[in-house]
Amino acid sequence: MLCDIYTILFFASKPAMIVYQEYPPIPALRPWLDCVWTCRVQTGATPVTHQVLPDNGIDILCQDQQDASFAVGMMTAPIAVVSHGLVQTVAARFKPGAATRFFQLPLCELNDGRTGLQQLWGRDLAMRLGDALWSAPLSDAQRLAILQDYLLLRLRAGPPLRAPGVAQHAIAAIEGAHGLLRVEELARRLGVSGQHLALQFRQQVGIGPKLFARICRFRAASNGLKRLAAQPDWAQVALQYGYFDQSHLIHDFQDFAHSAPDAWLAGRHR
Repeated sequence: MLCDIYTILFFASKPAMIVYQEYPPIPALRPWLDCVWTCRVQTGATPVTHQVLPDNGIDILCQDQQDASFAVGMMTAPIAVVSHGLVQTVAARFKPGAATRFFQLPLCELNDGRTGLQQLWGRDLAMRLGDALWSAPLSDAQRLAILQDYLLLRLRAGPPLRAPGVAQHAIAAIEGAHGLLRVEELARRLGVSGQHLALQFRQQVGIGPKLFARICRFRAASNGLKRLAAQPDWAQVALQYGYFDQSHLIHDFQDFAHSAPDAWLAGRHR
């Protein structure tokens, strides 16, 4: 396993601690995965809650508590994750539009929820994965290798690969522009109707292209705010990240973080 590329270590409330680490996937899965990751949560008597924001990704999570393995679909709003005791997670995050190769169903059916791998992959395969991950003491690297082996098994059992379709081309264009493009113009450029593009997105990505673009723009803004050391000029932030005005920036933060941007930023720096 290569060295981790992203690590968070923070104390939620003593003696609670969360350690989150991201790693690059193995070469055979890099066309499909953004990363694989681990998370270890250790709490005291009081449960710990942390917020997860929409990120245009679909994840598979495998946890040691009650042998839980499930997929988290595309999020259109933030979710509050509550942990109690020791919780260990190994997981994989798919690139937008890639999870359809592993689940073979319209991805809109997974939106804003968690679906057990027994339902998606069948009881036998899901149970074997759980046994392989948690029946013996293993390192994080060993568990991530096992998860990726099962993803490769699922990939090779799927239908033959096809050339990138309209949804994949649209994803690349929207991400390349950080969400700052008109979807109607993109559809015309791709030679399809807006309705056709929206249908392909819902099936292969999970949400429509306009919402996907909004989340791309919100992610760019929220990630940029994390790096600021001083109190920002909100009108300037809105302009910098392509919002029509400050009210549109506030609207996206209310939708995707359930918070005004200044309150969200203050909470990040507490």
